[in-house]
Order: sequence, then structure tokens, then C-alpha cells
Amino acid sequence: MELQLALDLVNIPEAKALVKEVEEYIDIVEIGTPVVINEGLRAVKEIKEAFPNLKVLADLKIMDAAGYEVMKASEAGADIITILGAAEDMSIKGAVEEAKKQGKKILVDMIAVKDLEKRAKEVDEFGVDYICVHTGYDLQAVGKNSFEDLQTIKRVVKNAKTAIAGGIKLETLPEVIKAQPDLVIVGGGITGQADKKAAAAEMKKLVTQG
Repeated sequence: MELQLALDLVNIPEAKALVKEVEEYIDIVEIGTPVVINEGLRAVKEIKEAFPNLKVLADLKIMDAAGYEVMKASEAGADIITILGAAEDMSIKGAVEEAKKQGKKILVDMIAVKDLEKRAKEVDEFGVDYICVHTGYDLQAVGKNSFEDLQTIKRVVKNAKTAIAGGIKLETLPEVIKAQPDLVIVGGGITGQADKKAAAAEMKKLVTQG
């Protein structure tokens, strides 16, 4: 089980400072969609150069022109690139094809997918590397979480690894771990804490114990 740190509301210098603080406790650093929108793929490039031993995920949430966007993110140094589960089958297959060519991985974000079980089963057959259940900010605000969704996809996903994102905090982490995802994605549960290092260390310990 791996731990991914999601960076969403930072610029490049702030991102570097944050990662430096928790580097030893995380496996993957995610350059979140807002960062990519504000800073471009330069953010991916600079974080990868600053922390070469960490995997970097570019949260592009690709919806179209997948091959091209995966290629660009790969050139910037991304190890993992995200595409939406709601995208066309052709787009997801195109993303997988380009990622394989580049030696990179694809994570499918299932945000806003209505029939999770059916889509997870389909996507799993396209050769993607991760399938992620994700409760976005707007749904977290009304008290939703992804724990049940994770159990839903765990039942049907045979090939890909499973991941969970959205509002995970130290107190809810044990519940998440019980469902045994391969990847746990945490944003504010680390970045919003007064002592980020301590929060990351404690989370890493729980994730490692599995």
C-alpha cells in the first residue's frame, strides 16, 4: 500500500517546501489539477527534478486528445498520469497506449461516474494501471466519502491496482485501510495540518502496516 500526497492549492516554490517537509514519508507526489492549471507542466518538471527518487503524478484529468497529453506529461517527467473514467473508451485506450510507449502509468479517476461497478469493470480491461474512486471537493462539502465506492470497485477490478482519494484524514484512514486499496491519496489530511511531518509520518506508519 502506497501513500500519495496531493498538492492542489500551492505554487511551485510552496510545493517544493511542502514536499521537502514530508518527503521521507510519501511514495508519490501529485501535482494537482489546480497547480497544473496555474503553473502548467513546468510544475511536474520542477518537482521531478527536485525530488528524483519520488514518483510524480500529473493530475491532468484527461478527457480528450489523450495520447498527446500523456506524451506531454511524460516529457515533463510524470511517472503517472490521470484520465477520467467518464472519457471515451478510445481516449482511455489511447492514453494507455502512449503511456506504455513512454514507460509510464495511467490512473483512471472515477469522479462523477454514475455506474461505478460497470465502468470499473470496463476500464479494467483496457490495461490501465490504477482505478481510483474519488469524492471531489464539492461532494465532500456535503459529507460524502469514497469508502463504499472503494469496496464496490474492489469487487470487480481484477487487473489494475485500486486507489482512493477525497477527504481522507488521520481519523478516517483506518477505515480506508480496512478496504485494502493499493494507493491512498491524501491532500488536506497532510497539507492542512499544523505539523505536516507528524501527520505524514503517522499516515505512512498505518499504510505500511496495512
